Amino acid sequence: MYIRVILAIVISLLMNTVVSAHQQKTAITTISFNHRVNNIEVMHKFYLHDAEHAVKDLFDPSADILSNKATQNTFAEYVQQQFGIQKSNGEQLPLSFVGIELDGKYLWIYQEMSIPENLNGLSISNGSLQDLWPSQVNLVNIEGRGEIQSLLFDSSDDVLTISLPQQR
Repeated sequence: MYIRVILAIVISLLMNTVVSAHQQKTAITTISFNHRVNNIEVMHKFYLHDAEHAVKDLFDPSADILSNKATQNTFAEYVQQQFGIQKSNGEQLPLSFVGIELDGKYLWIYQEMSIPENLNGLSISNGSLQDLWPSQVNLVNIEGRGEIQSLLFDSSDDVLTISLPQQR
């Protein structure tokens, strides 16, 4: 477990370094409990360079994620199909799509849902781009419910789980 946390920290630091012209094959997702509005907010952060290669390989060799909103939406739909959250009892939590944002060298995809009652754990799946690149690593940070917890998905991980502290 400690090795995964250390790897998560290292990958998080790498995501903030200067991006070379090479694919990073790393993405970060943040699951944030926003108690002010009683929502779980999900923010997927992909390197734009990776997303550009992915849409060409996954959907259409002439796909243009920079200027084509339809391509952006297709990529967002793909990410939503690859990502899921379940309660500890196996009940799937229904996330709603909020939007997409191009921000410098990153592409952000946003989702949200109301915080369910009696939530004491999560089972999370995040296989984004791992079907395309087995070396793809996806870091998921969970914040706003106790200490920050991190899960690191490689191509051998289907579902990882965390326990959540009781809400006060």
